Amino acid sequence: MPRRLMPCPPASGSASRGSRSSFWLSGAALSSLLLLTACFGGGHRTSNGLTSPRNHLLHEDRGASGGEDVLKGGVNAYLWRATLDTLSFMPVSSADAEGGIILTDWYTPPAAHGERFKITAFILDRRMRSDALRLTVFRQVQQGGEWVDTPPAANTASDIAARILSRARKLRADNGNRDD
Repeated sequence: MPRRLMPCPPASGSASRGSRSSFWLSGAALSSLLLLTACFGGGHRTSNGLTSPRNHLLHEDRGASGGEDVLKGGVNAYLWRATLDTLSFMPVSSADAEGGIILTDWYTPPAAHGERFKITAFILDRRMRSDALRLTVFRQVQQGGEWVDTPPAANTASDIAARILSRARKLRADNGNRDD
């Protein structure tokens, strides 16, 4: 015969303890809500009464350590900026200016359905040289509903590297050919 579980009668005084703990719990939630509201209050109000956004980064160039010519991580700032500029058509997954690594996310060209690319760029030196830039291009093709790794064209990485180096030379020329 199956056993039925029966609720136990409340112990004496537990009802008052439960209401006291729920009182403290609701009080803590209310005070947290008030503190959170206070954090978002204030600020500059626009003419329609809304608080305007406060973003101090809107007026600063934060790429490549604020636009300096030499990065503290030991990579060339012109190569760094040129790599970001050249790969800007792809979504950037991660960029580490001090380590000189840029990882893109998968990108599907508009004209090529069922094919996607991903690029990893390593900037290896402070000097602007062709051997200071290493690119790895990954390509996948969709077959039977699954993405399958396939090698990219042999000249893909070298063509992109040539565009990056050309852009880096132009950036340096625009800066008076200074390498400080």
